[in-house]
Amino acid sequence: MLKGKNILIGVTGSIAAYKIPLLVRLLVKEGANVKVILTDSARNFVTPLTLSTLTGNPVYSDFFEKNDGTWHSHVEFGNWADVFVIAPVSATTMGKMVNGIADNLLVATYLAAKCPVYIAPAMDVDMFLHPSTQKNIERLKSFGNILIEPETGELASGLSGPGRLQEPETITEIIKSHFQKKKDFKGKRVLISAGPTYELIDPVRFIGNFSSGRMGYAIAEAMAERGAEVELISGPVELIPVNTSINLTRVTSAGEMFEACKNKLEWADVIIMAAAVADYTPTTASKIKIKKKEDSLSVKLKPTVDILKYLGENKSTQQVLVGFALETDNELENAKNKLKNKNLDLIVLNSLKDEGAGFGHSTNKVTFIDKYGAVNEMELKQKYEVASDLADKLKNIL
Repeated sequence: MLKGKNILIGVTGSIAAYKIPLLVRLLVKEGANVKVILTDSARNFVTPLTLSTLTGNPVYSDFFEKNDGTWHSHVEFGNWADVFVIAPVSATTMGKMVNGIADNLLVATYLAAKCPVYIAPAMDVDMFLHPSTQKNIERLKSFGNILIEPETGELASGLSGPGRLQEPETITEIIKSHFQKKKDFKGKRVLISAGPTYELIDPVRFIGNFSSGRMGYAIAEAMAERGAEVELISGPVELIPVNTSINLTRVTSAGEMFEACKNKLEWADVIIMAAAVADYTPTTASKIKIKKKEDSLSVKLKPTVDILKYLGENKSTQQVLVGFALETDNELENAKNKLKNKNLDLIVLNSLKDEGAGFGHSTNKVTFIDKYGAVNEMELKQKYEVASDLADKLKNIL
């Protein structure tokens, strides 16, 4: 199952590190190529010699070899790995990962990694449940990292509660499942739009919205991870795809997004329009900055091209088209009307009335509605989890 897969294991200072030799042994037995990075603290719990013997590779802790000065490139480690599993991950290391404190080889490699990252926390119950730890876990999940939930049970301190590292057999199955998912959309071409559009008033002002682009980018990552060839058309956001196979095209205005999507329409098997495209744009944009005056300023607007409607009218019967609806009232009725009027196969509804949903959050609460009338209301989840749910829906449709 894992034959030929490159798996990088990061081990931090937790007594649960004693489980890692068995994890490594199981992964090697499955045919994986395994390399290990230890923090200095981790060396107190598991020896480099043990892990080197099991992996057949050197074990790394420092940026440089002390005897000859050989540099261990965090960039090369990040590019080598198909998946990076940090287990156990301590509260200290999670804090460094969240804040980009690259003072050791493990965190520097994490920041350079282009592959999916799994984190498996292990610590005492009070430390795990502390608000700072929980906040850091949520932040890491919002970055697209995948949490391997700790078990609940008796801990090394003698206390009982959540904080036990998952057993090596369980982590191995999670990794195997990760690579199984990659086959879901192999050979499928997926076009995704994300983020807002900016409609210029003059060179320094625009009409826009609060879309962060996180939902669309999470969908792009999920689809690429599961084997799809992904074309991402993005409005002006600061996000960068983690998966290097995602082809990113950046646009600014609704008109530019329309042209980019139109050009890729025939290419795509699946089209997912997650962008928050402006409905109106100024009829003319001033080429110079408009100076403030004492009297009022009027900006005349005209409708933008309805991208979703155009795609719905021009897609083939073999193509699947997914739209998004952000509503503030009559949510379900409005979403169903949009589904029908735009000739969609599936619509993803979220409401600004739901706490934690909509713009600016790492979470979203959505309802899936398909063209046959099936309605599936989901609970509040991280956006990468919503993206995975959407991928599952699309798998069934296809």
